[in-house]
Amino acid sequence: MAPPEERFGSQPQIQWPENAELYQPYESNQILLPESSACLSIRTFLHMSGLHFKVMLKPNAEHMSPTGRLPFLVCGKQLMSEVEPIIQFVNTKIAGTHLSSELTLDQLADMKAYLNLTEMVLANAELYITWADKETRSEISRPRYGSPYPWPLNHILSFRRQFEVKNHLKAVGWYDKTLEQVYEDVHIGLQALSERLSSQDFFFGSYPTELDAVVFGHLYSILTTPLVDNRLAEMVQSHENLTRFCRMIDNLYFKELDFSQESTFEFLP
Repeated sequence: MAPPEERFGSQPQIQWPENAELYQPYESNQILLPESSACLSIRTFLHMSGLHFKVMLKPNAEHMSPTGRLPFLVCGKQLMSEVEPIIQFVNTKIAGTHLSSELTLDQLADMKAYLNLTEMVLANAELYITWADKETRSEISRPRYGSPYPWPLNHILSFRRQFEVKNHLKAVGWYDKTLEQVYEDVHIGLQALSERLSSQDFFFGSYPTELDAVVFGHLYSILTTPLVDNRLAEMVQSHENLTRFCRMIDNLYFKELDFSQESTFEFLP
């Protein structure tokens, strides 16, 4: 098998700094499901890659981000945001790290397909339920999103975020879906992930890849985020192997950490 630098493109590599910082909103009273999934995906990916970092909780983390999206990573003089660019940066720029370096080309193609499935189904469903479902939007999303800011800025920023999500959902063909159609798409997506995982510890055997980090970020956030309707969590819990997978990843990469920087996770009842 070709070495990772040949398979993934020759890139000048750098050493990971000890003072790397990952920025995200506060979890207790501010962060919403889509951002929780993205932030946890990257935290898990960095832990799986053996890279030390500090979680920086900031009420205005989204507005500090260079793209306005979360999470964002400060790595020496490098600054990047969002899940895919951060993973790409680590895989191509950081010496000695690449979770999927042992995968064959066919396995890499499969991994990318399941990453796309996770993004197109779970990420869009989280956005839809958070901002397009009226009850969730009024009771949870707007109050939490605007909580760090005084009136009327809290309302202005919440409406602006709602408008941004509406445009995104329209662009990907999700805005005109009904809530039942969204749940049906999630059901199909979870079934596909459950079948791919089967009885394995990880999606591609004995070792984690980027897919394991991203799927865990979404599933665990769904399982631990209270919503008006916890049907999403119930759908995940209906797949025993996906629930087992989440508990295993949590135990492997989070239970032994310093909880002054990490959140303790509890499944919804």
